[in-house]
Amino acid sequence: MQLIRRYDLPFTSVSIAYRESTIEIPQVLVDTGSASTVISADLVDSIGIFPLPDDRIVTIRGVGGSEVVFRRRVDFLQVGEKKLTNFELEVGGMDYGFEINGILGMDFLVEAKAIINLHTMSLTFDS
Repeated sequence: MQLIRRYDLPFTSVSIAYRESTIEIPQVLVDTGSASTVISADLVDSIGIFPLPDDRIVTIRGVGGSEVVFRRRVDFLQVGEKKLTNFELEVGGMDYGFEINGILGMDFLVEAKAIINLHTMSLTFDS
């Protein structure tokens, strides 16, 4: 799968399914520096992912600052042909000072056996 270079960073798109609804989310940063996958709350609200009273709210921290998120297990998260089922992601505001709809973190990249080739700007998956 071809990565798109924006802001000198690698971006891709992902598909998320939750309770039989699916959404395609563009402009997701491929980030080996992020332990977890984080998706914009504004976008996944349309498929029924929103905070519930019993959700555990956590604060995540990184180079760009901190953000309050909640966790949600989705039916699947798919990048290209690689689909991980019953995947837990984090949902938050995604206010990082530039247009970004999510972060594809190491949790997905490791489990999916991702191979990032920066020379060809491609993302493939080992079988």
